Amino acid sequence: MTDQTLRVTVTRQEPGEPARDETFDVPYDDRTSVLDALDWIKDHADASLTFRWSCRMGVCGSCGVMVNGRPVLGCETTVAGYRTSGITVGPMAHAAVQRDLAVDTDEFLAKLRSVSPWMLPAPEAALALGAAPGSEAALAPEAAPGSEAAWAPGAAPALGAAPTPGTAPAGVPALDVLAVHTQTPGQVEAYRGLSQCIDCMLCYAACPVLDDVAGFTGPAAAATARRWDLDSRDQGNDVRMVALVENEEGIWPCTQVGACTRACPKGVDPARALRDAQREAMGG
Repeated sequence: MTDQTLRVTVTRQEPGEPARDETFDVPYDDRTSVLDALDWIKDHADASLTFRWSCRMGVCGSCGVMVNGRPVLGCETTVAGYRTSGITVGPMAHAAVQRDLAVDTDEFLAKLRSVSPWMLPAPEAALALGAAPGSEAALAPEAAPGSEAAWAPGAAPALGAAPTPGTAPAGVPALDVLAVHTQTPGQVEAYRGLSQCIDCMLCYAACPVLDDVAGFTGPAAAATARRWDLDSRDQGNDVRMVALVENEEGIWPCTQVGACTRACPKGVDPARALRDAQREAMGG
């Protein structure tokens, strides 16, 4: 850090109290990120400042904040470009504030879970687990798609028990693990872009639809659903369509403004995923 300082205004809020702004003069250089500036404030000015962070390299998605009204990752956004105007750092839009810059992620995660954001295997794989595709038992953590229990060729063990190879129920073929998992480069490329989502919630903060339709399933959930629908190993499209198509607040509120795509730090295109899902639902 150098002797030059940047004026950083942070929106503060205690549980149950109205929001207020506090301003700090933070030393910076050309490499200082918004997250670095928040760290400096916490270490040198006010230890009570609350915000989330983890990896510091744009992978975990924890440090999303609003900078001058724009959703960004704190660790990837440098402050030097704001040397004349200063910056105002606030909590993510469209999320309830827990304290200062830390927001409640429960609603976002519930929307994500609603589209079954994991690989749903073919019906015979779910039957081998002793449950119908998409059912609570089939999606239990002990038998989650991709787990040892889910892919073991054999009868459905009691949840939490070790699988017993070679004893598949009558009429249920044993799984060929290699055949299930093998993909060509082209099959991987079909969903690679959508698989880069880091659940940072920036697309939700940017989405204007959420100003009026709080229940909108939203861009990240739609993009994740599309990612799995394009995966040659997955057979769960019908399950996800219930959440996205048969739900009025699923894909239909999207107005194709594209703010979600512009906000994504990983180049994911949720707007296209939503558009494709709408067209597919209408038979296009």
